[in-house]
Amino acid sequence: MLRHEIRPGRAVAGVVMLTLAAGYAADAAGAWDAPWVFFFPLFFGGLWLAATATWVNYRIRRRRDARKASTENAAAPASTSGSQAMR
Repeated sequence: MLRHEIRPGRAVAGVVMLTLAAGYAADAAGAWDAPWVFFFPLFFGGLWLAATATWVNYRIRRRRDARKASTENAAAPASTSGSQAMR
C-alpha cells in the first residue's frame, strides 16, 4: 500500500530544476560556457512538461475513480426504510 500518492508533475519539475542548477553551477565554475538565453527554453519547456504530466495524471485518476465509484454504487442501499434520521 502506498503511503502517499505519486505526483509525476512534481518529479518532472524537480528533475528539470536540478538540471538547471547543474547547468548554472557548471557555467559558474567555468566548466561550461553557456549563453544566459539557453536556460529560458529549458526552464519553460520543463514547466510545460510538468504541467502536461500533472494533467495526464489527473485525467487518469479521475477516470479510474469514476469507474471505481460506478461499480461500488451498483448495489442497493443498505437501508431504504428511512431509519437514518437526520439530526
